[in-house]
Amino acid sequence: MSSIRLYILGALDEHGPLHGHQLKLLAEEEHVDIWTDISVGALYGAVKRLAAEGLIEEVRTEREGSYPERQVYGITDAGILSLSALRRAGLRDLIMKPDPFDLAMARLDRSKLGELPGVIEERLVALQAQLDHTIAHTRNVSKYLTPTEHFVMTHDEARIQAEIQWHHKLLTALPTLIADETARKDHPND
Repeated sequence: MSSIRLYILGALDEHGPLHGHQLKLLAEEEHVDIWTDISVGALYGAVKRLAAEGLIEEVRTEREGSYPERQVYGITDAGILSLSALRRAGLRDLIMKPDPFDLAMARLDRSKLGELPGVIEERLVALQAQLDHTIAHTRNVSKYLTPTEHFVMTHDEARIQAEIQWHHKLLTALPTLIADETARKDHPND
């Protein structure tokens, strides 16, 4: 599932023909770099790839003032089919990426187990700061968002809150986990 393809094809379908700079401005206005995995700077390369694949096509060129000529792209019939498939996949597919933290926890440095509670506390502070920032940002941009976009932006808040809850459970379980790791350190062949 490619978010950037979904974004470009969806924007052309909704707004009609656009040039790359207009797509970039739209993406910045919608703050997609904050609530999606899209890098606004990657839009230009993606436009070229979509054109090469026949999902979008140049419909005209424009020149605004002294700016260079820009190619304006529209979505093709093949692009509309692809957009439909991308929308279905985006709504249906689950993407949960592994967190390197889990591997680090499974492969602890047993000589530094005493530092672990402090490390987890630091993570909780960082997660709370991230949550506070996300909530404040959503509040600041909400006047520019549709109700659906606003609701989607709260998804990040829910994910961070779930991380915070899990880390609190981890803190509660740490004495047992550290005791187990210590016992395995003292008796490595058991």
